[in-house]
Amino acid sequence: LMLSAFSPPSLLLHQIKKQQQDVLGFLEANKIEFEEKDIAANEENRKWMRENVPEDSRPASGNPLPPRLFNDSRYLGDYEAFFEARENNAVYAFLGLTAPPGSKVGVCISHRKP
Repeated sequence: LMLSAFSPPSLLLHQIKKQQQDVLGFLEANKIEFEEKDIAANEENRKWMRENVPEDSRPASGNPLPPRLFNDSRYLGDYEAFFEARENNAVYAFLGLTAPPGSKVGVCISHRKP
């Protein structure tokens, strides 16, 4: 079981970088093991991420942008889905992980863009 967090090219919008830092900071603060995959420096990572985001989670035009979260090869969602899970105390369920003892655990609400 390996969580992956794909990171954007350094010249992308400030908002994307801030979202990435928010996700990575949360994972690090909660000692959740993950592997950050840079899509700017590694074409294979970029291609893999784009190919593995489900059709119903892609933007109407263009390519899906990071941050995108996967558990092994299973797509978990984008920043908005992660943020919603965090706000609902359901991050461990969202990530497909067992919550540590004493943590707040809720039911993850599936959320996809129309």
